[in-house]
Amino acid sequence: MNEAISVAIVGRPNVGKSRLFNRLVGRRISIVHDRPGVTRDVVVADSPEGYVLMDTGGIGMQPAMTPLAIQQATEEQAEFAIRAASLLLFVVDGREGLLPLDQTLAEKFRKMGKQPVLVVNKMDEPEKGYAFSEFSRLGFESMAGVSAEHGHGIGDLIESIAAKLPPAPPLSGGIENQRTKIAFIGRPNVGKSSLCNRLLDMERLIVSDVPGTTRETVELDLDYKTEGASEPWRFRLFDTAGLKRKNRIDSSLDYFSAVRTKHAIDEVDVVFLVLDAREGVTKQDKILAGHALDSGRALSILVNKWDLALESFRKDPLPGYEDEKDFRKSYLSSIRKELFFLPDSPISFVSAQTGFAMEDFLQVARDLDARMNKSISTSALNKLIGEMWEHRPPAKVGGKRFKVFYAVQVENRPFRVKLFCNREEKLNDQYKRYLEKGIQKRFGLSGCPLKFSLAGKEARYTEEKE
Repeated sequence: MNEAISVAIVGRPNVGKSRLFNRLVGRRISIVHDRPGVTRDVVVADSPEGYVLMDTGGIGMQPAMTPLAIQQATEEQAEFAIRAASLLLFVVDGREGLLPLDQTLAEKFRKMGKQPVLVVNKMDEPEKGYAFSEFSRLGFESMAGVSAEHGHGIGDLIESIAAKLPPAPPLSGGIENQRTKIAFIGRPNVGKSSLCNRLLDMERLIVSDVPGTTRETVELDLDYKTEGASEPWRFRLFDTAGLKRKNRIDSSLDYFSAVRTKHAIDEVDVVFLVLDAREGVTKQDKILAGHALDSGRALSILVNKWDLALESFRKDPLPGYEDEKDFRKSYLSSIRKELFFLPDSPISFVSAQTGFAMEDFLQVARDLDARMNKSISTSALNKLIGEMWEHRPPAKVGGKRFKVFYAVQVENRPFRVKLFCNREEKLNDQYKRYLEKGIQKRFGLSGCPLKFSLAGKEARYTEEKE
């Protein structure tokens, strides 16, 4: 991502900033909703024209709209984007007309030395030009009337932006494609944003004790420098909204946040399921782990707030545990038992608060990403499956036993193995898990889900003829 040239979309709440952001980016990234205060973190994406576009939270939210702490943090994030941006798109509402808060913001931008493009949004009926002329009193040289919802005037706005920006320099050497994409998923308030902030060493994301603070999926680039390495480790972090249980999804915002999180899982290389060390594995954690497993992405578990769990153990040691090492070993065993269906995923104990073991799990991400590129030798795969069948043949179904004639890896990301067999319907889930775990262990694929596609005798005959 080229961060040298950036454009921030700013304005008071509910003037259509996120809808305009999606329109300019060319895809739906920011959540659009009629409720004010939906966007909280700064959402960042590349525009087709080559600059970085930033969607910010509404400035000047009323206390009734959202908790005070989140309101303040949202405005701090918007301030961050305003100062960093090469150009501001100051969005106002053409239906409502010029409001005192618009005038206050205009004065604020002037004092900061900013000359924004004034974007009068919701001009769905261009013939009603009185609202547009009213905004000329703000005194900005560049103005554009648009309808972000219907796309009217967007082409002219893009030209206005281009006229105020220097040409975007070319991206260097395909570095963006070399980044390992990581998604942090988990229940609300387990510390996903805090983990990102610790890695970035700045308050880049809003962190609050109010569950559900993150509404968007926020993408952040991280170049992590390690001692003795000539090149930094390059990551793209996806901080996702906390997924609630279905019976607690009480608004369309929660629904859209959940959809975005599931989309992020499908987009990344490695998924980290974040647990709260004080609470252990919950039913919702198991559901989230299932979502990640179904995606076929590499999967690891982060036990966050480990410092708090140890602090509680020191104050009130549990009976039967000799020391902290014994406590950790037992905790690890408990997670494995609760999440038995996962592909022997690596488990890391970390603390976003103290920074404990942060580099360790980044190394895990690199290892998992490399494993997902592996190619399994067909001869070695068939040798293993033959050994496993001899060691533990499947039970007979209808008087016949499931038999694999041969197997071949047909895909990675996700790993997929095609089994040519006698009767595909006779492979039950239990034996499938047995084969999966054996393949993962033999070929060093822990944390990498494995999917099977099956073909019966007819498919095998056809393939051999071809």
